[in-house]
Amino acid sequence: MISTNENRAGNVTFTDAPTVLVVACGALASEIRDIAKLHQLKNVDVVCLPAILHNRPEQIAPALRQKLRNHRNYDRILIGYADCGSGGAIKQVCEQIGGAQDVAMLPGDHCYQFFTGHERFATMHNNDPTAFYLTDYLTKHFDRIIMAGLGIIDHPELLNIYFGNYTKLIYLAQTQDSRLDHKAQAAAKKLGLRYERIEVGYGELETALLQVTTKELVPA
Repeated sequence: MISTNENRAGNVTFTDAPTVLVVACGALASEIRDIAKLHQLKNVDVVCLPAILHNRPEQIAPALRQKLRNHRNYDRILIGYADCGSGGAIKQVCEQIGGAQDVAMLPGDHCYQFFTGHERFATMHNNDPTAFYLTDYLTKHFDRIIMAGLGIIDHPELLNIYFGNYTKLIYLAQTQDSRLDHKAQAAAKKLGLRYERIEVGYGELETALLQVTTKELVPA
């Protein structure tokens, strides 16, 4: 952690860098740490909530509030969630803890949107509203989070209930990894969906993390 030393990130030099805490969805832990390493963001600490909360979005805001009670000694906080199905509850947490500290959250409605960018995702969704999306993390843990997490392994009849109206699986790839490509294709086959891969990189997750570590913070 640094607060008074200089840290070079890309072509930008930060002096007196703010101490930053990222409280994130466990599904983003690897990507956040990769971005911090890529840009040498030594002023960033990361703590994560269980990624399985994807399936219980009403539990995200209370879990965030509890986690933040024990992590207040930072200049800035980035909430590593978009709205994520919380119905505005995550934004309310940001507003409640803001004031004494600078607080921001990720843009958009969900991780698919901030990985692709808002406009691009809106176009994709409008062009094909029957698409189901996976990220790198969801691809890696597809069987645990989707098949088991939604109860499909124990109750195969749920497959059609959950996915009967989908026609395509789109893998939004953060990295180039042939193993993940094969896993995403296998996931599409299990769900009985056509497969498409779109490479998106880190998208607005990278932008948000770089913003919060500089002196210009975009508030929640």
